[in-house]
Amino acid sequence: MSRAGPLRVVITGASSGIGAATAIAFAEQGAHLMLAARDAVGLDDIAARCREASGIAETRVTDVTDAAAVAGLAHAARELLGTVDLWFSCVGVGVVGKYQDAPIADHTRVIEANLLSHMYEAHAALPIFLAQDRGIWVNMISMGGFLATPYAAAYAASKFGLRGFSEALRGELSKKPHIHICDIYPTFVDTPAVGHAANYAGAKLSLPPGAIAPEKVARAVVRLARRPRNSTFLGTPGFALKLAQFATPNASAAALNGSMETWARKAERDRDTDGALFDPPTAASGVDGGGRNPALRRTAAAAGAAAVAGVVVTGALLLLSGSTPEARRRS
Repeated sequence: MSRAGPLRVVITGASSGIGAATAIAFAEQGAHLMLAARDAVGLDDIAARCREASGIAETRVTDVTDAAAVAGLAHAARELLGTVDLWFSCVGVGVVGKYQDAPIADHTRVIEANLLSHMYEAHAALPIFLAQDRGIWVNMISMGGFLATPYAAAYAASKFGLRGFSEALRGELSKKPHIHICDIYPTFVDTPAVGHAANYAGAKLSLPPGAIAPEKVARAVVRLARRPRNSTFLGTPGFALKLAQFATPNASAAALNGSMETWARKAERDRDTDGALFDPPTAASGVDGGGRNPALRRTAAAAGAAAVAGVVVTGALLLLSGSTPEARRRS
C-alpha cells in the first residue's frame, strides 16, 4: 500500500509472541502503533520496546472476546491514529489433549478467542477501511487452517472456520481493490503460547522439530503492509497443506494422531491446567518462547518440513492407490 508518512497499525495479542514481535518490527520502521491485549504488564513491556525501536506506541487493555471492548478499541484507534493502514488480528490460544478429556468451557474459550474475536475485530475494523476506501486486514491463522490437529480439536475447528471467514470476506470486498484480507499460515512458532496453553494430555508440552522464530512471522506481516497478498505460508509450502486437506484429510489426521499418542505416552508427565485461557499471565512474557536450540534450528526446520511433506505425500499415494478408507468407501 502506497501512502505518505508513518504506517498506522493496530495489533491485538500484542503483549507476547508473534504480536509482540510484529509490533517491534513495525516500530523499527517508525510506525504509529495501537497495541492491545488482556495483559497490561506485557503490553507496557512491548510498548517500551517499540518506543526504543523508534516507533510510537499506544496501548489499550482489551479482552477481544468482548465485542463491545473490541468496538471501543477500534474507536480509540481511529481517534489516536487518525487512520488505520493495517490491522493485525493475532490473538490465539489452545487446548492440548483428547477432546473429551478437556472441559467444554476450555473448548468454548478457544472458539471465542481464535474465531469469534477475529470476527469481532473485523466487524469493528472494516467500517474504518470502507470509510477510508483502503486498508489491510491480516488474520493470524496457522497450518491448522488446512491440516487437522488431533489433540487440539477445538483449535482445528477455530482455524478451519477462520480460513472460511477470510475467504468469505474477500468475496464481499472483491470490488474494493484497495481493501485487502490477508492470511498468515505458519507452522509451529516458538512463542510463549506453548507455556500459556491449556493442557489435558498428561504430558509436558514442548515444541516439535521445525518451530520457527516469531520474528520470521513478523517480517512477513510487515511485508504485507507494502505488498498485500491473500495467503502467506511459512515453514511448509502452501501447496502441501492444500493437497493434504483436499486429498487425504482423514489419513493425514490419523498419521498426526499417531504421532501425538506416541508423544503423550513417552513425554515427561505433567498435571492438567487451563493455562492462560481465562486469566492473563501475571508477568511480561516477551517475544520468544525459548524452545529452540540455535545449533539445531536449521536441521530441525528441515526435519519439520520433511515430516509434514511426508504425511502429505504418503496420503496422496494412498489415495491414488485406492488404499485409504475414503477411497475404499467410494469403490
